[in-house]
Amino acid sequence: MQNNKVEYNIRFDNREFTIFILKASNGCFVSISEGITHRLGALSVSVVGSVGASTARVIPSKYDSIFLDMLSQRIASMLNGICIISMSINAPLDAAVMKSIMNNIVAYLSDRSNAT
Repeated sequence: MQNNKVEYNIRFDNREFTIFILKASNGCFVSISEGITHRLGALSVSVVGSVGASTARVIPSKYDSIFLDMLSQRIASMLNGICIISMSINAPLDAAVMKSIMNNIVAYLSDRSNAT
């Protein structure tokens, strides 16, 4: 498996986020950290089953837990596997930032989904 990990920064208004994605043959790990330093934070795990994606909040989020669960489920369904997401943010995200982060990650994974 080549190119199974990527790290990049994105900026929205005055906030910067570091995105790290580690792709495996049966799913992926995604880390979203506010700032340029990697930090572990809230943790959601989704796995695709026969009825759809099931999600468990391993470490609850202080902010935007529904966004975290939704992103985890979407990625797990898209990859037909497991998605583990860690998110460490300093303040709630507005809808435009959530949408941009989700679209950015999904676009990357959909471009790479056939490569692994």
